[in-house]
Formats: sequence, structure tokens, C-alpha cells
Amino acid sequence: MLIMDAVLETYDSADFTLWPVADPSAGPALALSGRLSPLEVGTAIAVWTGFNGAALADEDARAPDAPELIRRTLAADCTLLPGGLRVRDTASGVSVSSGCCCGLENWREWLDLLHGEELWLGHDPSPRVEHAGPVVQLWPDGRDAPAPPAGQPVEVTKDGLTALLRSVQDDLTGFLTVVERWGERYAPSLGAELAAKLDEDLSISEPLRPPPGADGPG
Repeated sequence: MLIMDAVLETYDSADFTLWPVADPSAGPALALSGRLSPLEVGTAIAVWTGFNGAALADEDARAPDAPELIRRTLAADCTLLPGGLRVRDTASGVSVSSGCCCGLENWREWLDLLHGEELWLGHDPSPRVEHAGPVVQLWPDGRDAPAPPAGQPVEVTKDGLTALLRSVQDDLTGFLTVVERWGERYAPSLGAELAAKLDEDLSISEPLRPPPGADGPG
């Protein structure tokens, strides 16, 4: 069975104190969905504010409280989130995750694979993508290698890729629901605006359509 998750890098939540966050020992990656606990949502929003530099917007200003920090981030033209998509094959145990310098805001670029295009998935690790007819092979590390690396790739059919991306969209839609609920608790009156901002900047609710002429269901 193949599972695709939208995964957030959580390094920027270390030592965060403005609202409760999950224990860092849970790991450096957080799969976003409507199943997140309030502490995990707090981690995601801490990463979002920290990664977009809201706390440093005005060095002369007093230290912000939680609502003010969120307001500053909401005011940014376009916000980003470190991370990407992770694909796991539960049968083989192989997992492929986006590497450093990828962003969740680009998750829809995976649709380009349906046209046989390349996909950059970051570095350290440097996942490698290869096309083999109707199958996309995802190698955990080896984008810059002249030949496929040793080991086993995760193989995704192009028909299956669209379904996996729709499952990611469903998870991200659920994430917006718990974000709004969390926001009303820690930044009263900003919950809906917070969810709407993440929806816009991560292109979550927009219909997910494969490129015209691509393989897979429309």
C-alpha cells in the first residue's frame, strides 16, 4: 500500500514559548491532517510564524504576544512552509521524503510528473525521480547520481499518483479545520483568517486537476 503525506519540517519550533507545542522528541517531521492534536497544530503554526520571520518584522517593537505574532504573519504577501510530500510503501518499508529547501507550497508540482517532467525534491537527502513508462520511480537518495542508486525505489503508477495527491488535498483540508479551531483559542477572532491564509498560500482548496492530456483520471 502506498501512503502520501504532506510533511512539515519542525526544526523552527524548538524553544518556542508563546503557545503550547508538541514535544520535539516526536521527531523533525509532522504529517499535516485533521487528526493533529492541539499541541501538534501549535507546532505547525510556530514553524509557520518562525519560518516567515514574523518575530523579526520590527526589532524595535516589544516582544509580540500570540495574537500579534499571528497578525504579523498574516500580513505577509505570501508565506511558506518548509517540508514537502512523503511517499511510503508499507509493503517494502521504503519511504521517500522531500529534502532540504523544499516547501509545502509547491506540493502541486507533483502533477507535472503526469507529463513526464522532472521534479526537484531538495537535497540532503536528494530524492531521485525516474519515469519508466506508466510508472514513476522514486529513489530515496540519488538525484545527482549518474545511475540509479542501490536499493529499492517506491513505484507509483501515474493513475495512482492523482489519487494519492487527492488524498493529500483531503488531509490538508482537514488541517485547515483544526487550524481554525486552534486559532480561535490562541488568537481569538483570527482563526478563520489564519485558515484562509494557509489555504491561499498552500493552494489547498483549489480544484486538483491533472495537466490537460496527462495520463490518469481527470
